[in-house]
Amino acid sequence: MKMLPTVLSNLFSKPATRNYPFFVRDPFTTARGELINDIDRCIFCGSCSRKCPSQCLTVSKEGTMGTWTLDFFACVGCGVCVDACPVSCLSQKPTHRPVAVMRDTIVLTGKLPEKPAKKTEKPAEPAQ
Repeated sequence: MKMLPTVLSNLFSKPATRNYPFFVRDPFTTARGELINDIDRCIFCGSCSRKCPSQCLTVSKEGTMGTWTLDFFACVGCGVCVDACPVSCLSQKPTHRPVAVMRDTIVLTGKLPEKPAKKTEKPAEPAQ
């Protein structure tokens, strides 16, 4: 009989949880979710792959093209790569990717930025 007040209060009060599949809550604005790369701004420096603790990123350069590969199943969504990017081409959406059955990788290719031409300095004139 000691449980009767608890049972009755739980019976007539609101549930403590949400009915998830039917009521989906909006993500917080500061939530870290899916990783996005603006490949046109990427300089393929590789600092994101060097800083990544889960080693889910690989960056390679071949000739005038660069390849950026992300293994979503290895990514923990920590955001270290976003902070390490010097040109801010990486960002994270506040939403997560949908559930996948097969292991998925994202491969993006882009052009390497052109290096600026080196300025040739004229030799200094001898002092007179």
